[in-house]
Amino acid sequence: MSGIPVTGFSTLLSRTCLSLFASVLPGFFQENLAQAPAQPKSYDCYQPDKKIVIDGKLNEGSWKKAAWTSLFEDIEGDKKPKPLQQTRAKMLWDKDYLYIAAVIEEEHIWAYQNRKDQIVYLENDFEVFIDPDGDTDNYYELEVNALNNIFDLFLPKTYRSGGKADIRWDIKGLLTAVSIDGTINNAADRDKRWTVEIAIPFTGLSTSQVTAVIPEDGSEWRINFSRVNWQHEVDSDGKYARKRDPATKKILPEYNWVWSPQGIINMHYPEYWGRLTFHAQQVSKAK
Repeated sequence: MSGIPVTGFSTLLSRTCLSLFASVLPGFFQENLAQAPAQPKSYDCYQPDKKIVIDGKLNEGSWKKAAWTSLFEDIEGDKKPKPLQQTRAKMLWDKDYLYIAAVIEEEHIWAYQNRKDQIVYLENDFEVFIDPDGDTDNYYELEVNALNNIFDLFLPKTYRSGGKADIRWDIKGLLTAVSIDGTINNAADRDKRWTVEIAIPFTGLSTSQVTAVIPEDGSEWRINFSRVNWQHEVDSDGKYARKRDPATKKILPEYNWVWSPQGIINMHYPEYWGRLTFHAQQVSKAK
């Protein structure tokens, strides 16, 4: 289905997004915190040997040497079955950027939202959550779909603490690219995967009130990745749409596949995210 136009977005936010964020999501906040994961996953991030070009291809030697994360799991961990399709990511960094790459296996690659700050997760997407100082406040979210359309936002506090998403905020200097092994929005064939490549400038993770955190050797951030995947159906025009329950006509719930399981169906517990450690070594010299 088509996304939401940017025109009149502030009005839309008050009527639609806030109802989504403030009405639906609070139900998640009442989950039992004892379900939280015992040990968040961790990743050691090294520096590239040469400059990374953001083109969605991951053909640089540094990317080939960087370690993959473990395969993504259901957001609730072992409580739910393993994901139907595989996802994994890897990271690098230099003095200016945090580089993120993800390979997303997908038999049907589809996306129609093509204007910035549409609600990208209402279709399949890849999401990044970052809390540079690890205090659970002042954190950032980035969503990318297979059209390389971006939805970025800033949260001064978690929703459960009364935080409200600032969708007007942008990651200044952000670079992203997507490559597709298959065809997009073609329901007549089977696809293989799509690859996302991202360069997040450290200075871009800031606001007028929040100073950017520039990592050094040994710095630790909290980070997590999520893949939203919807069951789909194809309409009479051959377009993909989120699948509805035949009996109730309601859209079926999405899958949430993540790197470091949250233990609950809620990404907005930064204290449950994975741990990212920065190392000054080049990735070719990492043990």
